Amino acid sequence: MPDSPAQAPVAAAAGPHLVLYDGVCGLCNRLLQFLLLHDRREVFTFASLQSATGQAMVARAGGDPRDLSSFYVVANYRTPDAHVFTRSGAALFVADQLGWPWTVLRLFAVLPKVLLDRVYDFVATNRYRIFGRYDQCLVPRAEDRRRFID
Repeated sequence: MPDSPAQAPVAAAAGPHLVLYDGVCGLCNRLLQFLLLHDRREVFTFASLQSATGQAMVARAGGDPRDLSSFYVVANYRTPDAHVFTRSGAALFVADQLGWPWTVLRLFAVLPKVLLDRVYDFVATNRYRIFGRYDQCLVPRAEDRRRFID
């Protein structure tokens, strides 16, 4: 699915950008913990792909809500100008938004998107085997709950 605009639901959570992640994936949960630690400006809000919000956002962007193999970021998700990034585009957007030193990873954007997405797909295909899988979505810590939808 190419990056595409999407309309977003109104939410009372922090952050102008919505990160949609596979709630039972070990790699995704490590990424989530990383973002909670390093997103000092709190620009990200989170929802699992398994949640009603996650499924609605993916469907609105033209994706298959049952497909949990991609990582999505809906930039400015509370506005009519919302934009959906997927796969490597989502990863590069996140790195850019985190600021220094993570923004340096944006240098990978000079590589062809098809190559970056192939690397992304390889990791996504093997993530459960390498990083494990949980039986259910992890519950966020009390101090982080305001940044989660659903």
